[in-house]
Amino acid sequence: MAVMVHIYYSGTGGRARKFAEEMISSGVVRQIRAEEGNLRYEYFFPMDDKETVLLMDVWRDQQAIDVHHASPMMGKIAALREKYDLHMKVERYVPDETAIPAKDKAFVRE
Repeated sequence: MAVMVHIYYSGTGGRARKFAEEMISSGVVRQIRAEEGNLRYEYFFPMDDKETVLLMDVWRDQQAIDVHHASPMMGKIAALREKYDLHMKVERYVPDETAIPAKDKAFVRE
């Protein structure tokens, strides 16, 4: 079952955005997206908080996350987090496999 992890990276002086930019420009993001079991790895910027970056990280299952966490990639990520002096808040979600109720679909524009 897929697992979605939201990681909120926060810092000061625009460091969270610089971290995300370096993750992309250094090729780390490309390498993570190529890992077996990675389904999504994208950064988003909250409009009301210029010092935070949200990472939406989705994996096929817990085993794929475990393999990722044991990989050398985690050392690269940790080094960049330290470089930019970031703090993290983490949320985990398991997708609801049921269909969207018809009464909720009325609010969805496809």
